Amino acid sequence: MLIVSFLLEGPKRFNELRRDVPNISQRMLTLDLRALEEAGLIQRTVFAEVPVKVEYRLTDDGQRLRPVIHALREFGLWLKERDRP
Repeated sequence: MLIVSFLLEGPKRFNELRRDVPNISQRMLTLDLRALEEAGLIQRTVFAEVPVKVEYRLTDDGQRLRPVIHALREFGLWLKERDRP
């Protein structure tokens, strides 16, 4: 869900996602992106450039997660506020 939340902002390259997602290894990010692609939630586009440019974006099915991500974000903010002294 964290990767999807960052892709809601728009298409991103691999290294952008790696910077966005705290403490994720290159291997774990690769595995997560592959799983999201296989599930049909993201689309991977390879541009014929040198060096090769790869971009990830949400599919229409991935965009359907927007309300879920919003609800999780709101719940997290509510918990954070509730736990303040």
